[in-house]
Amino acid sequence: MTWSAQQYLAFEDERTRPVRDLLAAVPVIEARAAVDIGCGPGNSTEVLAARFPRATVSGFDSSPDMIAAARKRLPALRFEVLDVKGWLESSGASSPPDAPTDILLANAVLQWVPDHAALFPALAAKLALGGCLAVQVPDNLDEPAQELMREIAGQSPWRDRLAGADRARVPIESAEWYYRLLRAHCSRVDMWRTTYYHPLAGANQIVEWFKGTGLRPFLDPLGPKERAEYLARYAERLARLFPAQSGEVLLPFPRLFMVAQR
Repeated sequence: MTWSAQQYLAFEDERTRPVRDLLAAVPVIEARAAVDIGCGPGNSTEVLAARFPRATVSGFDSSPDMIAAARKRLPALRFEVLDVKGWLESSGASSPPDAPTDILLANAVLQWVPDHAALFPALAAKLALGGCLAVQVPDNLDEPAQELMREIAGQSPWRDRLAGADRARVPIESAEWYYRLLRAHCSRVDMWRTTYYHPLAGANQIVEWFKGTGLRPFLDPLGPKERAEYLARYAERLARLFPAQSGEVLLPFPRLFMVAQR
């Protein structure tokens, strides 16, 4: 998928709030190395560096556009273009091979990475003793705005082009499932679920929100004309689901949080 740092940061305050809430729950430890997995344009890395000012902080992301934005935002930190699988296999330049990491942050990224049953233990294995894995994943696939993306993708004229687009996102398991998985590898696991309610200026702004994230699998396979038609139908249907009151709509956005200490 293609990603746009500019589109993502159009809602920077709203997207950064969950990582602040997540890192506030991480225990106070003497962190020497911290890595931001799927760092995006660096807004989450900035919060990570502020939370652990004595740590060597680095980040990686599979999107060159995101990494360019992160390097511009935080020129003193080290960023690289890399996906999660590549980092797990080599540790890349973000940390020396096989060197344990004190803080692993994964903010709104692991919903794009398959096989959580293997992924989460592999991440926990990268932690130093006493280190923490801090994860936040959107848990909104059953929300009306997400269901509508899939419904329209199954309609003409997009049905053939968007077959399988809904599989780009990994379904999130229950909190208990992740707790049991992480507890087998960590001494302490803290979990919670929060629904944020974002006031937005109508259905068109909801479209702009999801153009930076959830709509990417449905837009990337389409040409410009098809994309515009898909978005027009999506916006029209959203306006029925979210009628504006006093010029605003509330977008519910559930997220699942996990802090696991090795």
